[in-house]
Amino acid sequence: MSTSKSNLHLRFAFYALYLGFVLSRMGFADYAQVHMMFTFTGFNLFLGFCAAVTIAAIGYWTIPGLREMAPKPLHKGSVIGGIIFGVGWALTGACPSVALVMIGGGQFIALASLVGIFFGSWIYPKIHRKFFGWDMGSCAM
Repeated sequence: MSTSKSNLHLRFAFYALYLGFVLSRMGFADYAQVHMMFTFTGFNLFLGFCAAVTIAAIGYWTIPGLREMAPKPLHKGSVIGGIIFGVGWALTGACPSVALVMIGGGQFIALASLVGIFFGSWIYPKIHRKFFGWDMGSCAM
């Protein structure tokens, strides 16, 4: 592996660890906090999302070339996928990245979330072919 690729991987690893630390400190690795967000009884995580979207939007509009990289059309499966993702997150208290943060923090119940993530990724193409059939685009495995 070249030195530049190695450095790039180290930078990604550093930012991934930093993101995991920040997510954990914000409460995303705490099922009770996630449950409060989805039941609208606690707004800490929701406000964290709002801040993240705001920062991303600022970057999107100010970093040269970033807008051209973003896909333009909304894929048909995005809405259905978003609903399935949200339901899974609400039930388990963990999205894929947070499940890894939870495991890193010793909350091994998140292994159940990872099993669900892998099962869903395995079963979806089979269901998709039978019931939907539209182009999966970049979602094809």
